[in-house]
Parts: sequence; structure tokens; C-alpha cells
Amino acid sequence: MSYSEAVFKIIEIHDCPYYQYGDEFKLSGNALFLEHTKGNKFIATVIVDLPQKRGECRDLVGELSKILVTYERVDRIPDCELVCSGCEGQIKLEYKQGSNIALAEDIKNYSTDVTTIASLLSNFSIFKTLGEENLKNFVSFLRLKKYARNEIIIRKGEPGKNLYIILSGAVDVVDQDGNTITKLRSGEVFGEMSLISGDPVGATIKVSQATAVLYIKGQDFLKVLNRFPSLQMYFARLLSRRLAQSNVMISKEYSSGMTGNLEQMHPAELFQTLNYNQKTGELKINLENAVASVLFRKGTIIGAEYGDKSGKDAFFEILSIPRGRFTFVPGLSEEQMRLPELGMFMEMLMEGLRKLDEKSN
Repeated sequence: MSYSEAVFKIIEIHDCPYYQYGDEFKLSGNALFLEHTKGNKFIATVIVDLPQKRGECRDLVGELSKILVTYERVDRIPDCELVCSGCEGQIKLEYKQGSNIALAEDIKNYSTDVTTIASLLSNFSIFKTLGEENLKNFVSFLRLKKYARNEIIIRKGEPGKNLYIILSGAVDVVDQDGNTITKLRSGEVFGEMSLISGDPVGATIKVSQATAVLYIKGQDFLKVLNRFPSLQMYFARLLSRRLAQSNVMISKEYSSGMTGNLEQMHPAELFQTLNYNQKTGELKINLENAVASVLFRKGTIIGAEYGDKSGKDAFFEILSIPRGRFTFVPGLSEEQMRLPELGMFMEMLMEGLRKLDEKSN
């Protein structure tokens, strides 16, 4: 298994008999808990490369070893400082994370060892919502791919094909003029908006450092959400953050009501934004032969009407409306405020999107 190195550098020193200011110590190896049919095993291999032509301080080697055992792998070690005062002297060392693709290599080399892969992925925020067994099952949906610097992973305007999870490296979210909007790093996710809404990709993703990603094929995405319900809440929070960032100006207008076209904002995005901003009022969508209505109370849906349908059935139909002009009017009557919720918002949204997916296949 190929692991990266963590380089600890001396930034302060007082009467140390072994080392000097600026000396570097390279830490590598791993400490993994593995499950086997013959019994569980804890395997630890710690390698500390000392500065050349320097003495050996076992106290310092022990302190460095403890760090690796604590975090299990080099790529998990956060930025930190280490103080060693095991003898008459004292030194302070500093470590700052560097970029590498060691985790991708580990997954590639152990592609048939589901338990090991699950252990390697368990530190990523998206996978923390899954239990150990669910994570092992989830691994079967994942594919690994590497990209070189300046490669385009997805391009604005193209149909969404995959959900991507960054293993290592970094990518830029780029607008149509080539300007960087934001940067995404290890553990972050992209590509989910177009898969959920059905709209084309909203921004170009360009590699800024050598990057490795795990990806889930688009046709498997809704299967994954249905099979692993805990992921629905993860994506609910993620979508809320995305929509909050991309619709700052829109959300400010909700206090006085707003109008717009579904061509600009898909019903799923519109509902997500109202839910995230905990808005109370009525959303009306004017069509050629009908008017669709959805009632929101502090972001939850308490009513829906469309044609001869009402409740959840109407909500699911409204999700499929491709075009029309909408108006959101703040405020509800006392009678409307007493209506019960139609259901958990994210569960309803995912069920509606699944129904849309089944219709299109």
C-alpha cells in the first residue's frame, strides 16, 4: 500500500542535544483496524525518516508514532504542532497538510477488499451518515478516476451524468467567463444539483491540482438515495447550502414576494430554496390551462393543488412542470396555518424525483 508522507519541521528549539532549527522529520505508514474471519486485527506500521547526520531521539520518534496511531493514516492528520521535551532540551514541530493522491492508490490496490475500502472512506463527511455495514454495501456503487491539472471534469450546459466525491487534490468551480467562483477540496461533493433537478450542469469544474475522485453514475444516484435513507439528509443539507449561496439575491426578495419563470429555476430548486429559508406563504404557478398552488409554513409544505389533484399527488405532479410563471406571496390565513404537514419535505422531494425518473425510463 503506497502512503504519502507527513513532514514535521522544527520551528522552535531550546537546548536540544540532537537536532537544529529547520530540521525535518518524514512520517509515513498506517494503522488500520481490519476485520477478518479468523479474528479482528490492528495493524500498525510507522516509519519515521530522521534528518541526515543527526542523532536518534526515541522520545521524539515515540511522539510522532502516536500521531499516526491516533489518526490511522497520514492523509487524516490535521494541521498541528508537536512539542517534544523528553530530555533536557525542548523542540516544537509544525505539520501542514499537503496534497496527494495516496488514498486513491489505496482504494485502487485494494479494490476487492470491501472492509478496507470502507475503513479508508469512513472519515469523509458524506460517508459519516452511513453505518459500517451500509458503507460496505455502498462501496459497490463507486468508481475511481484521476484527473490531471487543468482538465475539465464537467462543463456548464452539459447534462448531468455523475455525482463526484473528491478523494484528493482540488478543483475550481468556474463561471462562463473562466473566473473561479469557489474551490472544492478533499471530501467535498459536486454534480448533485443537475442529477436532482434534471437541469444541465450549472458551472464548469476545472482541476487545479492533480485530483482523484470517486463517482456514482447518474442512473444509480436515486437508487442510492432510496437504498440509504440517511444520505437524503446529507444531500438535503448540501442542497440547502448550494441554493443559499447561489440564490442570495433571490432569497432577499422573498420578504416582499417574487415572480419568475420555471425555465430559470426548476420546481425542485424553487421548493428547496423556500424550505431552506423557512418561508411562509403561497407559491402559485400559472400555466396555460390551470394554476398550481403550494402552501408553505416555515418551509414545510402543508398543501398542494394542481388540476383535479391535491396533497402529495399534486406536489409530485408539480415537480414535473417544465415551464410556467410562478409567484410567491408571503403570508397565510389563520385557517391555512392550522393545516397539517403533508410529510417530511426531503422524503417527499426524493419520492417525487424517483417517480419522475421512473416515468422517463
